[in-house]
Amino acid sequence: MSKLEFCPICHDRGVIIRGEAAVPCRCRRQRALANRFRDSGLPAGLCEHKFEQFNFEYYDHLKTGGASGEPTGFELARRTFQAARDFANNFPGNPHQDGLLISGPVGSGKTFLAACVANFLLQAGYAVLFAVVPDLLDRLRATYDPGRQDTAYREQDIMDAAREAPLLVLDDLGAHNYTDWTRNRIYSILNYRLNHRLPVIITTNINLEDLEACLGERTTSRICQMCWSCRLAVHMDIRVIQRREKLKYN
Repeated sequence: MSKLEFCPICHDRGVIIRGEAAVPCRCRRQRALANRFRDSGLPAGLCEHKFEQFNFEYYDHLKTGGASGEPTGFELARRTFQAARDFANNFPGNPHQDGLLISGPVGSGKTFLAACVANFLLQAGYAVLFAVVPDLLDRLRATYDPGRQDTAYREQDIMDAAREAPLLVLDDLGAHNYTDWTRNRIYSILNYRLNHRLPVIITTNINLEDLEACLGERTTSRICQMCWSCRLAVHMDIRVIQRREKLKYN
């Protein structure tokens, strides 16, 4: 969301005086919405993603595995899109529903769909924390640096935010160089959320079958318990296709 301009109606006071009564200005809702987006951690480039923009044309009708009975890329996209949309629509009535594990190759639309869910719920007034996993781990490591400039946050503060957010999006849970320390942090976050019935949406380029080698048995077991598994498949990175299309028309 863009930064709000000065409100000429209430002069940024948030209220309008009518007679002897103070009436909330319409800008208060806009500012509250802007604050939710700011606090969510959602990158600026993802704040405009909406379900209506999801383009099924990037997913072909060929069998993903080439074998009879295998779903097509289009069928997988349709199922995954519907699962994400159902999650967002059902969240207000059931904030403790199962989350989603969206897997697929780089550039298959995983982050786009996760951002669609986050934007939908932020607009509806719900708190969401969007964390890119490598950045989250870097931020946690930085709390141990004695020479760091920003001392406002402790490791515990970051961990508590990830554990307790009504909805947590863990984006790009990829094949990083995991250590026992990073595995333990991810396990701690997911185990807390499982025990308190708080949903998580995870995007990853790792197949469900290979997650255990990266994250360990305990963490993988909890992901399987708390998330429905969805998959996207493309033959070419969608970002590459979009860049070629932009160059063609410029």
